[in-house]
Amino acid sequence: MLKLSRRAFLASLALAPLWGCAQQATSAADETIQSSFFCFDTACVVGGVMPREALDEAVARCQAFEGMFSRTIATSDVGRINAAAGEPTQVQPETAELISKALEYCAASDGLFDITIGAVSELWDFHEGIVPTDEAIQAALLHIGWQGVHVDVATSTVTLDDPDARLDLGGIAKGYISDVIIDQLAVAGVESGFVNLGGNVKVLGPKADGTPWGVGVRDPNDEAGEHSVAIVHTEGGSVVTSGLYERQFEHEGKRYWHILDPRTGYPAESDIISASLYTPQSIDGDGYTKPLFMLGLDKALKFLEEHGIDGLLIDSEGAIHTTVNSAFEAL
Repeated sequence: MLKLSRRAFLASLALAPLWGCAQQATSAADETIQSSFFCFDTACVVGGVMPREALDEAVARCQAFEGMFSRTIATSDVGRINAAAGEPTQVQPETAELISKALEYCAASDGLFDITIGAVSELWDFHEGIVPTDEAIQAALLHIGWQGVHVDVATSTVTLDDPDARLDLGGIAKGYISDVIIDQLAVAGVESGFVNLGGNVKVLGPKADGTPWGVGVRDPNDEAGEHSVAIVHTEGGSVVTSGLYERQFEHEGKRYWHILDPRTGYPAESDIISASLYTPQSIDGDGYTKPLFMLGLDKALKFLEEHGIDGLLIDSEGAIHTTVNSAFEAL
């Protein structure tokens, strides 16, 4: 969400747009360095005032996390859990921790966020524009249920009650990773840095010149992702946006987007087209944005107020709605 797009990032962060998949590293006279790379099926950037070694370690950590959490990599922890047919699976401690945390958001949203959505999400292909049959979706819905996921954090073991259940951590992994990377940079002594994992943005301290970072909310009606409708100025914390415009395709005159409703197996039907959250931890932004679409505008705003979460929602008419005393500033 620096521009909340896979293609561009807000100019106030002084980040170049990311168009390709190759890793690039740049430095400037103010001693700020950054590395842009493709990971988690999206364009990513890590940067700030730091030694090259700290930057390289942060990028390598991101790539290692992809190898743990990806649903489409057979050798990943998630891939092995899904292939285990319900047998206990030993995983990396980080995977056990992430799944344990993710289950908390499943509970808080009454299952509107559900990490067993993998049984359905593996049927859809938003790159190739493939719509599964209704029969396949209805069959997959029988295997959705976050209550059937059990994690023993002490032994890093994950067990699924349903042998045909499938985990998909894509809706929360980037938030967890953003928090870990920023913590890693802080431990390395970095005082000014940021991570942007395809729109999951978290910052550490001010920019190199001592001013706050500006994190923009993309105009969902701007297909090029070049304009923002609001901005947050911050020296810490995270801004996460989910939008129905991000991954979508049209098939036989109907438009489909990537946020799936675990109750129906189909893309969420909502009067919200974009949801942005400003939270101390990026995992909160990830875990709470998706359920908002299923709740609808009025209930979503109430949910955010009840949980003390700073949010900005854009409805289907393009109107902007924010929580009380929000840090989001309209542009």
